[in-house]
Amino acid sequence: MENQPAERPDANAIEAALMRLIGERGPGKTVDPTEAARALGGAHPDQWGPLMQPIRRVAVTLAEQGRIIILRKGKPVDPRDFKGVYRLTSPRHD
Repeated sequence: MENQPAERPDANAIEAALMRLIGERGPGKTVDPTEAARALGGAHPDQWGPLMQPIRRVAVTLAEQGRIIILRKGKPVDPRDFKGVYRLTSPRHD
C-alpha cells in the first residue's frame, strides 16, 4: 500500500485555523498564510505547499465578509484583486 496523503483540511478547518492564528496574534499584528498551512499540513513543504491556494481562497472569502483584512506591503488590498505575498490581520475595532 502506498503512502496516502493525509486528509486535506476543508474550508471550515482552514477558516478555523486562520481565525485562531489571527486571534492569538492580537490586534495590530499579522499572520503569514504559510503559518496556517504549516499548522494544518505539517512542517515539510510537500505537506503545506498544496494548502496555499485553498488558504488564499478562504482568506479572500473572510476578507469579503469583513472578518479579516488582507495586507500587501503593510496596506489593505482588495481581496478580489491582489497578487504576490500577503499577510492577514484582524479588522480594527476602534
